[in-house]
Amino acid sequence: MKTTNINFIGNRHIALIFSGVLMLISIGSLAVRGLHMGIDFTGGTLIEVGYQKAADLTVLRNTLDTQGFSDATVQNFGTTKDVLIRLRPQSGVSNVELSANVLEAINKNTAEPASVRRVEFVGPQVGDDLAEDGFLALLYSTIGILIYIAWRFEWKFSAGAVLATVHDVVVTLGLFSVLGLEFDLTVLAAVLALIGYSLNDTIVVYDRIRENFRELRNKSTEEIMNISVNVTLSRTIMTSLTVILVLISLFFLGGEVIHNFSIVLLFGVFFGTYSSIFIASPMALMLGISPEDLMIPVKEGAELDGRP
Repeated sequence: MKTTNINFIGNRHIALIFSGVLMLISIGSLAVRGLHMGIDFTGGTLIEVGYQKAADLTVLRNTLDTQGFSDATVQNFGTTKDVLIRLRPQSGVSNVELSANVLEAINKNTAEPASVRRVEFVGPQVGDDLAEDGFLALLYSTIGILIYIAWRFEWKFSAGAVLATVHDVVVTLGLFSVLGLEFDLTVLAAVLALIGYSLNDTIVVYDRIRENFRELRNKSTEEIMNISVNVTLSRTIMTSLTVILVLISLFFLGGEVIHNFSIVLLFGVFFGTYSSIFIASPMALMLGISPEDLMIPVKEGAELDGRP
């Protein structure tokens, strides 16, 4: 396959301005609007009901809205006959009473009554614990990335990779904040998967940069980085397209349960690829990385080894 010759590193300032704007919008939205937390984090009631035929979710949502359950989240669960209803905590109403009220509301104007399959309750304390554990998972994974890349490459590369990963996470969370999408444990799992994907792309690029630093002695640091990004571009695009095809299938065919999961990864794969090219390597360059940082040190007296 023919190698491209695109001046990615030369255009890094345009990309960094674009990323800076996205980061500001994301941070601003997260600060003002925050995230629309699901009941996994806020606590609430989860009710699964079943029908003999496929359920009309639009009718169910309108019915619940008119009966005073405007904050209810309604989605299919497994099949079109199974419906999952999520409700935020309601003061003064027990779990049993709430499920009975919901069942009465959805059966009020329907010819086919729904049957309750299960009712689960997530307390606010459990939600707080999950939120804290989720944040710690993100923090520990970032620290692990920092240590691993600093050990395998060089601290300037490590800082560039962490900045690229933080960029991907913040912009993705900003998307959820701007669009008001629900953030639950499934979405958190997708964010953690996004970190791994973004890091993998970055390491592939860094590996080639390290090799070329040692082989292309007659070129500048910027030229070597540009060559390395172009050489790995075809591999990066093919990998991303393959993952995107799978995620598109999940988005349209996977059902409501993993809908937001697919959105995170679709958005994250795009920006993970983008950041590996336009954020990770340019940040390492701005931190002053040079071929000398990755040269294998010459052992003192090596020229005498092997002599009698």
